[in-house]
Amino acid sequence: MTVQAHIASLEKKHEVLEDELQSVLASPSTDDQSIVDLKRRKLRIKDELERLKGSTRH
Repeated sequence: MTVQAHIASLEKKHEVLEDELQSVLASPSTDDQSIVDLKRRKLRIKDELERLKGSTRH
């Protein structure tokens, strides 16, 4: 997998997690831990995207 393909894959995963997070936030019965877990997963993906994008600029 090329770096660009990996970036595209991570961007798609980030988008899916954002949609899932919005859905969870709209549900009043969601526990806080689920929200925290989704936000952490999104942040890890975002950090990886930033690292990969930074490495392709050189």
